[in-house]
Amino acid sequence: MSAEEVAEPRATRAPARPARPAPLAAPMDLAALIADPDTRILVCCGSGGVGKTTTSAALALAAAEAGRTVVVLTIDPARRLAQSLGLVELDNEPRQVDVPGAKGELHAMMLDMKRTFDDVVVAHSTPERAEAILANPFYQSLSSSFSGTQEYMAMEKLGQLRASEQWDLIIVDTPPSRSALDFLDAPNRMSRFLDGPMIRLLTAPARVGGRAGLRFASAGFMFFTKIISKILGGQLLRDISAFVAALDTMFGGFRERATATYELLHRPGTWFVVVATPEPDALREASYFVERLSSEGMPLAGLVLNRTHPPATSALSATRAEGAAEEVTEAGGAGAELAAAALRVHAERMVQAAREQHLADRFTSAHPEVCVRTVPATSGDVHDLEGLRAMGAELTGPDADTPTGTPRTRVLPARRP
Repeated sequence: MSAEEVAEPRATRAPARPARPAPLAAPMDLAALIADPDTRILVCCGSGGVGKTTTSAALALAAAEAGRTVVVLTIDPARRLAQSLGLVELDNEPRQVDVPGAKGELHAMMLDMKRTFDDVVVAHSTPERAEAILANPFYQSLSSSFSGTQEYMAMEKLGQLRASEQWDLIIVDTPPSRSALDFLDAPNRMSRFLDGPMIRLLTAPARVGGRAGLRFASAGFMFFTKIISKILGGQLLRDISAFVAALDTMFGGFRERATATYELLHRPGTWFVVVATPEPDALREASYFVERLSSEGMPLAGLVLNRTHPPATSALSATRAEGAAEEVTEAGGAGAELAAAALRVHAERMVQAAREQHLADRFTSAHPEVCVRTVPATSGDVHDLEGLRAMGAELTGPDADTPTGTPRTRVLPARRP
């Protein structure tokens, strides 16, 4: 075969196609969402450390200023939210926040896991049974540190707030769990716990009547005790048995409320907002959560990409800025060092923004149906109402109303071939 024959196929090959640009995310209109009277519950979720608490508070403030009667429920034990709202502290009961000039009202509270559990016990049992449950050592441990209790009690509190009809909008800041799915799993996890084989065995004497049932339950307990006592210790097993016997009449109520609250999250008027930062791990968690919400049929408003770093202008690329900085330095003169430093800062900002946009584009490529809203990082922590108001403006402002004209769906302007 000649060289010409070898070259011929190469010459007739079609030219390589340019890389397909990443799809553009649709804008998320949070202003319309929180102002809509049909919106009754807004759940902010995501992995820990992405700014869920501040996002929840900023949206609650914006909703109150738009005329809604809002309560924001935070699960974050830190005092940042209370300080930002001008309160000395938050507890398990809603406290009104003074917002001068607001058309509506803003209330805030912080979940007290044990107190919420105590309130459930008192509300759904007789005084004598409630006293026995509250004094039980196993209950005291369960209500304070049992895995999943915090998430379940957050769901309990949400159900209580919704049932009161005192607020026309409830904004929930979900627990800072290792997995963002824990909040959704909490009701089912509690039901599985209550239906587990250990619980069924421990409640056998109360559930089975007659001497035959008692003999059957007692035989079961003898076999069970021989094995478990060696692992847990006799006293702990007696505490668990007493706790379960006292709690038996409440099992149905736990299960019913777990189911009702889970169904509440599916109803029209409930929306989920996933919060993430432009970091691989946070966006991976956000992607996982978006997929879970979709599989559960729960309504997703979109993704808030928090703490982005958009440049003051995108007209000057990082490469050109670096080259200009070198030229200015070589030319010298008054102000040369300052100008060169400013150019290098801009170059670094462009590189960082490009990286963040790349991560956002990867998320959008995987989930093109998810609306996006970017929120620039602040120079410091949000610690007062003005800081929350500024963040609220970023969350609810018109999509293209930014200093650079870059839509709020993006960190950098879209590049098209």
